[in-house]
Amino acid sequence: MRKKEQRNAIIEICPVRNVVARFGNKWALLVILVLSENEPIRYNELGRKIPDISSRILSNTLRTLEADGLVNRKYYPEVPPRVEYSLTETGRSLVPIITQLTQWAQANLKKIMEHRAQSDT
Repeated sequence: MRKKEQRNAIIEICPVRNVVARFGNKWALLVILVLSENEPIRYNELGRKIPDISSRILSNTLRTLEADGLVNRKYYPEVPPRVEYSLTETGRSLVPIITQLTQWAQANLKKIMEHRAQSDT
């Protein structure tokens, strides 16, 4: 078995790695938090709430979160067409965990930045 195949097999077997690998990018958690505060929300409005995310990355992130059952996508066959996004129950259950992680990051950011600065020298 090749190294890449071994690595993929390990990720598939380990539940934590499997899940975190899917929503662990820098945008997924932010998209989930913004959705939790603004649902339902249309694509362009979501993009305005996260101004530094590109359209392509936002689309990919939403698609991944939808495929994992964390986000609902509702299409309205109107003229012009309208699409709204919201969190599923599973997605909502992740919000308190993200909030705790955010609080931890805010409480420890100064120490982390000091260690990074020491490490860089």
